[in-house]
Amino acid sequence: MYRLRSASTVLAALLGFALLMGLVVVPGTATAAPVLLSQGKPATASSTEGAGTPASAAVDGNAGTRWASAWSDPQWLRVDLGATSTLSRVELDWEAAYATSFQIQVSADGTTWTPVHTTTAGTGGRQGFDVTGSGRYVRVHGTQRANGYGYSLWEFRVYGTRGTTPPPGTGVHVTGSQGNWQLTVDGKPWTVKGLTWGPPAADAARHMPELKSMGVNTLRTWGTDATTKPLLDAAAANGLRVMTGFWLQPGGGPGSGGCVNYVTDAGYKSDMLNTIRQWVTAYKDHPGVLMWNVGNESILGLQNCYSGTELENQRVAYAKYVNEAALAIKAIDTNHPVTNTDAWTGAWVYLKAHTPALDVYSVNSYGNVCKVRQDWVDGGYTKPYILTEAGPAGEWEVPNDVNGVPSEPTDVQKRDGYTQAWNCITGHTGVSFGGTLFHYGTEYDFGAVWFNLTPAGKKRLSFYAVQKAFGGATPANTPPVITAMNLPTSVPAGAQLTIDVAASDPNGDAIAWSAAFNSKYIDNSGGLTNTPVQVNGNRLTVTAPDRLGVWKVYVIAEDGRGNIGIETKSVRVVAPQPAGVNVALNKAVTASSYQQVGDGAPFPPSNAVDGNASSRWATDWADPQWLRVDLGAPTTFHHVQLVWEGAYGRAYEIQVSDDGVNWRAVHGTTTGNGGVDLIDVTATARYVRLHATQRGTGWGYSLYEFGVYRR
Repeated sequence: MYRLRSASTVLAALLGFALLMGLVVVPGTATAAPVLLSQGKPATASSTEGAGTPASAAVDGNAGTRWASAWSDPQWLRVDLGATSTLSRVELDWEAAYATSFQIQVSADGTTWTPVHTTTAGTGGRQGFDVTGSGRYVRVHGTQRANGYGYSLWEFRVYGTRGTTPPPGTGVHVTGSQGNWQLTVDGKPWTVKGLTWGPPAADAARHMPELKSMGVNTLRTWGTDATTKPLLDAAAANGLRVMTGFWLQPGGGPGSGGCVNYVTDAGYKSDMLNTIRQWVTAYKDHPGVLMWNVGNESILGLQNCYSGTELENQRVAYAKYVNEAALAIKAIDTNHPVTNTDAWTGAWVYLKAHTPALDVYSVNSYGNVCKVRQDWVDGGYTKPYILTEAGPAGEWEVPNDVNGVPSEPTDVQKRDGYTQAWNCITGHTGVSFGGTLFHYGTEYDFGAVWFNLTPAGKKRLSFYAVQKAFGGATPANTPPVITAMNLPTSVPAGAQLTIDVAASDPNGDAIAWSAAFNSKYIDNSGGLTNTPVQVNGNRLTVTAPDRLGVWKVYVIAEDGRGNIGIETKSVRVVAPQPAGVNVALNKAVTASSYQQVGDGAPFPPSNAVDGNASSRWATDWADPQWLRVDLGAPTTFHHVQLVWEGAYGRAYEIQVSDDGVNWRAVHGTTTGNGGVDLIDVTATARYVRLHATQRGTGWGYSLYEFGVYRR
């Protein structure tokens, strides 16, 4: 039988034993022992010396492998612990290329960093530091090397208390099997009821209540960077998710920017992979993320860069690269699917063969959206899909009108186009996960009028069609409905243009009319220019532009309650026919210069007096320039007409001469603005000359017609 010793005696004995064993015991405290948090975790670096010295080698637990950087300052190595953790110690095993000045930094988001240890007297070898701090990301940031090499670490060890991991069943996943798939968010089914996102991300919180009232649960972006966070924050706060995109060249389909070589350009591919890894790491735990979307319309768009066998090689290389990106994302984030968007279901052939790491296919389709289901069946595909853009027929798939430009659908046709698109998207049960319709934005230009649900922040018929399709709130008020818009097919420059309209407001609100012009089919401008309008019942009158070509005319009906109806048709602006006889027609003409090479060249001076409004004279790109017509004999005239192409004269004179040597001015201006100049002037001479001294653009001078009229 043992006697019970006092509590103090027992405690002293225990402490003595602990000291002998190298342990420290604090009575009454249950503290988890620090653990090695960094080993095997995703690591990235500012650079690597070569393929044999990757960032991952510094956290692999193998003392025989190392990370080595480029030979410059500064450089960094970052490890993602996977969750916010409490740090207690950091150890660095340097190779001979070590840092004399560096910081150990921590971050919650991989963007904003806080130092927990700083030294300017690094010794290399094995260094260890007790630290206090917490974060998901830990970085060694070197600012001064010890020698002419870079930085090189055998091992980078971070110790502390591991943060919590998401509970089972959370995250976004594709579940089910062939033809019976389902997208789940935190274990619950999720049909993508989405819109593509247009406003600045910084304004996201202001728009979310409206989107939520529409029944929207998903937004799609084309690019992801530091500015994305406010959008993710606002979406998550309102129960929405974001399909976060990564832009790859030549994104946007045929004619869009950039012609990278996916077969040979290792630098571009490496840079983009690093960017993708950076932002996946930054946002993978954000509750606003739905999935990652790598690329947009590039398989189709590569046809703008390559042809024949090389085009095929590039498409295969691109698909393989998307697979590489998908694998890189999955190495960082296992809780969100990865997809790729193209504008052509034929692109899925390449994805099927070369991009097995994708979880979902995506496609942008407008007029052909209801054929996507059959294309999927015919292709024998084994993955579900999402429509990442859809809506009414686009500019590239509608017939041309009488003026030879695409015939834009009416407001009513656009409304019905969204409804039809949604019905086709959701009709493919078990395969289609829904879609993000195009487009939610406040832009107000050519493309916005064609597709925006809220141009200039005003709601149109298509806004309410999408709201109904998504099961959103029942509207209290809806837009005016324009059922007819009629105008002449052509109009003289600067003349009055009458437009007959028919419209009604379902709620009996008064309609306020306005009008605008757009010159896309003349100079590829997207902007709308408002123009004064006279309203007389159902007839609107505006003044036609004075520049020749096919213009888009827009009539806008507003109800004063934030709703808008927009209708548009084309009109061809032609040169006015002056009174009298054109005494310069087909007469002998000379010029200071004319453009002899280039698209459409040559542009000789005779084009300006041939009576053909589609041919033109164009000069060298320099001042001054002149065009002279010989009337053949002294002739009295009363009017000069100048029909400018886009390259016009800002400062010029109309001059006359009896001998072609001595000239006198009969008209001059320094404020020319192009278009059609109608000049009343009476003179008698054999020679008439346009003498231009200041160009209105960076080009030369260009005239469709130089008419001299006798009345």
